[in-house]
Order: sequence, then structure tokens, then C-alpha cells
Amino acid sequence: MSSKTYELNQSFVDSQEKQKKLYKRTLIIVSISQIFGGAGLAAGITVGALLAQQMLGTDAFTGLPTALFTLGSAVAALVVGRLSQRFGRRTGLTIGFMVGGLGAIGVILAALINSVLLLFASLFIYGAGTATNLQVRYAGTDLANNKQRATAISIAMVFTTFGAVAGPNLVNVMGDFALSIGVPSLAGPFILSAAAFILAGSILFIMLRPDPLVIAKAIEASNLDKQEHKKQTLQLENKRGIIVGAAIMLLTQIVMVAIMTMTPVHMREHGHDLGEIGLVIGFHVGSMYLPSLITGMLVDKLGRTVMAIASGTTLLLAGLVAAIAPGDSMILLIVALSLLGLGWNFGLISGTALIVDSTSTSTRAKTQGTVDVLIALSGASGGALSGMVVASSSYATLSLAGGFLSLILIPVVFWSRWNKK
Repeated sequence: MSSKTYELNQSFVDSQEKQKKLYKRTLIIVSISQIFGGAGLAAGITVGALLAQQMLGTDAFTGLPTALFTLGSAVAALVVGRLSQRFGRRTGLTIGFMVGGLGAIGVILAALINSVLLLFASLFIYGAGTATNLQVRYAGTDLANNKQRATAISIAMVFTTFGAVAGPNLVNVMGDFALSIGVPSLAGPFILSAAAFILAGSILFIMLRPDPLVIAKAIEASNLDKQEHKKQTLQLENKRGIIVGAAIMLLTQIVMVAIMTMTPVHMREHGHDLGEIGLVIGFHVGSMYLPSLITGMLVDKLGRTVMAIASGTTLLLAGLVAAIAPGDSMILLIVALSLLGLGWNFGLISGTALIVDSTSTSTRAKTQGTVDVLIALSGASGGALSGMVVASSSYATLSLAGGFLSLILIPVVFWSRWNKK
């Protein structure tokens, strides 16, 4: 570290006013990048399964694209987490978004030359953008205090809504644009993804200075006069918090990805066009992110436990509505997918807040990356199995199974409370 960089970092350590200003500035930069990051992730959700169905000519493997880009996001989460821990958020997040943009470009090329192998490889790489889009939420918490953390997470996620909702509703526009330049229509949304991920990475690379995690590390290093027994107690509490926070996010991810992945295929089989599919997915993605600000405040005020239980209950409702909804009912499908997104939102913010509460800056980014690996792997499992379940049974069976699986959240939360006593 150069003397100039050290002096800059130290100026933030010595001034709480500068820390507050950097915290607010970081939230603004993170929020701007999330607008583009949200638009980037929407393509894979909306048309990934349909593109694979078209190229493979079967429904049996339509869950594979989601599995691949969530598996890719698992690898990326680990790499981005470690890069962020070593070099700061700016470096890790920029590289993650840029790689995701390259993956989206690969999907476009695969559609052009009709290469299933290139499609699957590119979807795997595209997952880096998805992982990075989720990891950005941590950057806003690096300089937040205990009562600000869930709210900081939620602010970043709210801004993801703008891009994430716009993306699915632009599938027809991007499809028409793709056709006008000689690209298959289902690859059109990935043109938007490529541009959006690269823009998100560029914004973070240019504007995220000084790096919030680097400053947070410097602040923590200046406060090492705590008693040893307090450190040991905190470490024990941290392990429990990490386990519970991770479990909450894992379960919500499995349920959300499984039902979401097969909804476009289910709708297509009942005569819905891309515009109607985009509308339903738009409501779903909006529900994943738009309620975040209120959710964050509720998590900070009511507690992580209450909102984790609310997550399980909401996901159960989503599964029940999706199971009973007629395939041609747009209204009930919108309700089901909106509840699915809302339940995921409750789980992600409460679980993320627990992870941030339970880590120190010396290990935070690495631990967060590792947890996000598990989340992505759980999503990959949900995506891969969803197609097989529907092919062998039905969409209703998948929805019911997902809804009842979410109830496991409740005993997990009560286990954590019992261990605190």
C-alpha cells in the first residue's frame, strides 16, 4: 500500500463524518450499478429455458439452462468473494460483471450457429453476472452499523427492480431487434444482458473509490483493543448466525428457482406468447426486489427471525396458488409468481443480514462468497430437478413440493433461537 493510499484510508478511519458520507456515496453507486445488473439477469430467467427447449426439441432438459447459469454463479461467487476479500469490492465486482457480459455474448453466438454445446458453456459463464449482481448487495453494508444493515441491503435490491422488471417486459422488443440484425429472437434478451452487465461493471470500476471494504478493514484494524473472551463469545455466535443465515437463503433459493424455471415452459404449453410470459416474470422479478426497502426496515425493526418465518409462509402460499392455478389464468399465475418473489425477498434479506451480523471485515467477503456458492448450487439443483419433476409428473406437483419444502425454514429458525437460550 502506498503512503498516499494509507493516508487516504486513515483519513476515513479518523473521521466519522467522512465514513457516513462514504457510506451514503457507496449506496448511490451500488444502486446505479444494480439498475443495469438487474436488467442483465432477466434474460436467463425469462428465455433461457425456452431457448434450450427450441434448440433441443424436448422439455426434459429445459431446467438445465437455469442449472448451468446458477452453477456458473456458484463458481463466480467463490471467485468474486475471494477477489473482493483480497483486493476490495471494486475489483471483485467489476471482474464478475464483465465475465457475465462475455457469457451473454456467447449465448448470442450459440443461437446464431445453433450450437447447444456453446449455449451451455456460455450460460455457465453468464452465471458470473448473476452471482455478482447478488454480491453487490454486500458492498452497501460494509460501512453500515447493526441497525442499518438490512436497510442497506434493501436499498441496493430496490434499484435492481428497475432493470429486473424492464428486462422481461422487453423480450418482444429485443426479439424483434434481434431478428432485424439476423439473430434468433429468443437470443434477443441476451443482447440486453451483455450490454447491461458490462455497463454495471464499468460503473463500479470507475466510481467505487475509495473501496468501502478496504476502509471498513482499516476501521476495524484500529479497534483491536477488545477483550479476548468477548472475541471468543462473538466467534461462537458468528458460527451459529452464518449457519442459520445460509440455511434460510438456501431453502428460499431452491423453492424460488424450481418454480420460476418451469413457469415460462408451463405457460408456453398453455398457449401464452412471449409478451404474456414476460409480464408474469416481470411481476415475479418485481416482487423479488421492489418490496426490499420495506422488507429491510422490517428486518431491522422486527428482527431476522420474524421475517424468516414470514418467508417460509409466503413461499408455501405461492406453491399452493401455482398448483391450483389453471394454465390459462394470467391473474392467478401473476399472484403465484408475485408471492414466490416476495417470499424469496423476505428470506434473502433476513438471511443476508444474519450473515453480515455474523462476520468481521477480515473474513466477511470470503465468507459471503462461500455462502453465495451454496446458494447458487442450491438454485442449480432446483433448476435441474424442476424440468425432470414436471416431465415425469406436472407443474402442480412441482409447485406443491416447493411450497411444503419452504416450511423447513420454521424449525431452522426455532433451532437457532433455542440455541441462544
